[in-house]
Amino acid sequence: MVAHRPGRSPGQRFRFEQYLSYLIQNGFQCHVSYLIDEKDDEIFYAEGKYLAKSAFLIKSLYRRWKDVRMLKKYDMVFLYREAHMLGTTFFERQIKKAGLKMVVDFDDSIWLRDVSNGNKRLAFLKKPSKISNILQLCDGVIVGNKYLADYARQYNTNVFIIPTTIDTASYIPAKSSGNSEKAICIGWTGSSTTIKHFSLIVPVLRNLRAKYGHKLKFRVISDEFYQGDLDGLENIRWKKETELQDLARIDIGIMPLPNDDWSKGKCGFKGLQYMAMGKPAVMSPVGVNKEIINHGVNGFLAQQPDEWEEILSRLIDDEYLRQSAGYQGRKTVEEKYSYQSQKENYLDIFKKLFES
Repeated sequence: MVAHRPGRSPGQRFRFEQYLSYLIQNGFQCHVSYLIDEKDDEIFYAEGKYLAKSAFLIKSLYRRWKDVRMLKKYDMVFLYREAHMLGTTFFERQIKKAGLKMVVDFDDSIWLRDVSNGNKRLAFLKKPSKISNILQLCDGVIVGNKYLADYARQYNTNVFIIPTTIDTASYIPAKSSGNSEKAICIGWTGSSTTIKHFSLIVPVLRNLRAKYGHKLKFRVISDEFYQGDLDGLENIRWKKETELQDLARIDIGIMPLPNDDWSKGKCGFKGLQYMAMGKPAVMSPVGVNKEIINHGVNGFLAQQPDEWEEILSRLIDDEYLRQSAGYQGRKTVEEKYSYQSQKENYLDIFKKLFES
C-alpha cells in the first residue's frame, strides 16, 4: 500500500520499486495499490483547490477500504510510510486484525510535521505522531539509516536498515566532453517539498556567479521551479524519462540541508544520485551524509557559507579534482549504496518475515 503510482515518487522508486522484480524472481507475488493517480496528481500538490482535494480524500478512503476487503488474498502487506495520508491508523489496525504480516518502510523523520507548500493549510488533517502506533502494529520495519532505526526501535524490535539505493546499471557516468571552455554547471535536484533547501545556498551561488560570470551556470531539476532571483539559473521540469540525461549535464551536485531533526532523517539520496553519475557531491554535514562522504575523497561536506564558497570554488577551478571526487563517489555507491549491493539483504528481510 503506497501513496503514488509506480514510477512517480523518488522515495518509492528507490526504496522498494526497484526491488520488486527481484522479489518476483525469487518466488514472491506482488501487487501495488496506490492512492494518487495521474489525474489526482494535478491537484494534490497544488495550492488551494480544496473542493477537489476533498473529493480526492473521499475517493482515496474508498480505495483503501476496497483493499481491506481484499486482504484474504494476501499473506503480507507492505506499507511505504503509511496506509493513508490522513491522521488515522484505521487501515493498519484492520490489517493486523486480519492476521496478515505487515511491514513498513520509511526514509524520513515522518514522526515530525513536514508538508508541501500546496498543502500547508491542510496540515491539521495529518497526525505525524501516528507512526509510533504503526510501528507497534508491524511485524517488521525497514528504514534508510541508523537515525531512523534508533527511533523505530523504541516501538518495534524487528528493525532492518537498507540504505536508499541506486541502480548503477542505469546510472552511468557520462564521458567528459573535454571542452575546458564550456561553463561549469552546479546542479540541484529535488521536489516541491525540498525546494526550500535549495534556497539556503542561493546567496553563495550569487557570490560565485559574481566571481566567475558566464563561466558558471546553475540547474534546478524539480517538479517545482525555483522562483527567486539567481542569474544563470536554468529550471528543468523533472521527468522520469529524462532524469538521467538532465543529471548528466551538471558538473557539480549540491545537497544543502538545515541542521534540524527532519533533515537528520534524510538518506542522502540527492548526493547518491550525483555520486552514481560520477559527479562530485557537496553536501551539508547532517545525518547520514557524514557517513556517506569521506570529506575530500569521495565528496565534500560544507556547513558555513564560506565553506560552501571555498569548496565550490576549488571544484570550479580544478577539473582533475572534480573527476577524482566523482570517480571515488561512484565507487562508494557501487560498494555500499547500489541496488546490486543490497538486493540480497532486501530479499533476506522478506524471507525472514515469512519464516517467522
